[in-house]
Amino acid sequence: MKKRKKLASTLVMTTVMSTMVMACSTSTPPPASDNKTNQSQTPPPASTGTATTYPMKTDKTLTYWAELTGNLVGVKATHQDVPFFAEWQKKTGVPLKFIAPPTNQAKETLNVMLASGDLPDMIEFNFFKDFPGGPEKAIKDGYILKLNDMIDKFAPNLKKYLKEHPEIDKMVKTDNGSYYAFPFIRGDDSLMVYQGPIVRQDWLDELGLPLPQTIDDWTAMLKAFKEKKGASAPFTASSKPRVFNEFNSGHFMGAYGVTRDFYLDNGTIKFGPAEKGYKDWLALFRGWYEQGLIDKNIATVDAKAFDANMSSGASGATVANTGGGIGKWQPLIEAKDPKGKLVAAPQPVLKKGDTPQFGQRDLPFSINGGMVAITAKTKNIELAVKMLDYGYSEEGHMYFNFGTEGVSYKMENGYPKYTDLLMKNPDKLAPAQMLSQYTRSNYSGPFVQDKRYIEQYLALQAQKDAVGIWAKTDMAKHQMPPITPTPEESTEFAKIMTDVNTLVDEMTMKIILGAEPVDSFEKYVEKLKSVKLDRAIEIQKAALDRYNKR
Repeated sequence: MKKRKKLASTLVMTTVMSTMVMACSTSTPPPASDNKTNQSQTPPPASTGTATTYPMKTDKTLTYWAELTGNLVGVKATHQDVPFFAEWQKKTGVPLKFIAPPTNQAKETLNVMLASGDLPDMIEFNFFKDFPGGPEKAIKDGYILKLNDMIDKFAPNLKKYLKEHPEIDKMVKTDNGSYYAFPFIRGDDSLMVYQGPIVRQDWLDELGLPLPQTIDDWTAMLKAFKEKKGASAPFTASSKPRVFNEFNSGHFMGAYGVTRDFYLDNGTIKFGPAEKGYKDWLALFRGWYEQGLIDKNIATVDAKAFDANMSSGASGATVANTGGGIGKWQPLIEAKDPKGKLVAAPQPVLKKGDTPQFGQRDLPFSINGGMVAITAKTKNIELAVKMLDYGYSEEGHMYFNFGTEGVSYKMENGYPKYTDLLMKNPDKLAPAQMLSQYTRSNYSGPFVQDKRYIEQYLALQAQKDAVGIWAKTDMAKHQMPPITPTPEESTEFAKIMTDVNTLVDEMTMKIILGAEPVDSFEKYVEKLKSVKLDRAIEIQKAALDRYNKR
């Protein structure tokens, strides 16, 4: 059993490589023509008569449970040490006591805490995806509150925003109409795509190769990187969650018409790893691995080794984010090679000129985290609701996105410009690390993200170009919306998918590493059926039907 678990964890990487995406998300944003998220960067001020005056006056201290974001690990020890959280308390007038789980142990720690019954006032956790049974189960079991009445009475800022954005309002509640958390909302289309393939443009120029568009282009490029540039890991990737914890949209796999998750194919729900396209992708990566085109240490590469691969020239291609990828590595590469240049490559296809089917694309409502629930144990419901509603106010919007005026940003011709403290830090900390200290704009939280953040965060032209390159896919046609199975369905679904994903991960790694032949795929698909994959699809369809009727 230990061997099986070890192999399954190793396989996360393959999921990474196969699905490499993001964000974070398997849902469908509204079509561009209907998408209202870009109509208002700043949530409107609350209605008169019910608005809360900040800072509030209280003698109570609220408890707040949340994991420390990755950009702060190793930089700050606790939330209380982070300027953003210290100032947030001052601006709202509400003192907070922070509780943080150990890094990468949020789920396990939360389960222990819930079992103990000793709950904080607020929990920042992904109840949409990571709580067994889903948000309605968490409400039913008495862990978190249904917030409908509380939002109506004490959260005028969030209430008004959702009323003006009905397509987002539909996403942030359950089929029963329950609001269960204060959501993280991406306030513009430009904020929804942030991840994709990255290659060394200077190597392409030197070798006389075009920017890869097709799978054949990629194969030829990786071979050239290995043979002519001496790259020991032409394409690098990692199984470590802190390095790649958001990849879930079928990079490379999308060339064969599938993704690693459930998706829509002309209205029909399918599961990528059970489709023929997945076998074709497996054959590709098996071949790449045999030829030494993929990092042979995929199971052990951590963030430090990953950075070293990209900055040293051991690797010339990968999949990563605009900020944590191009923005992080470009200066490191240039320090060793002034001509070194990273650029985004389009999602690969089989035939030049085709539109990629899949790629990373988030939803306006981020289903990958940042949401904050209020627990059923709190004795300070009104105070907690009012504090969380601050993030959707005009003042809170500016604070969450840009921090404190005069410190982390200054207004220039009506535009909030980040200061050199964040963008050119004297202590040589990366902008991502500094932004995470003074704002929440570059990760998530209970607020509406502002596009003026990304306009500055993507300081390099290569980063700005990347968003447009990666956005050219048909992902929106295939993504599942944020459906919520019933508690009973969710429990059954979770049990099935535990078995399904274990099978997928084990089979994927075995085939890529050569432990099993590619032709074992059909046998494995039969095993998927035996652990009730068809039933999982039925559950997804029922939930989708209910979502469409909301």
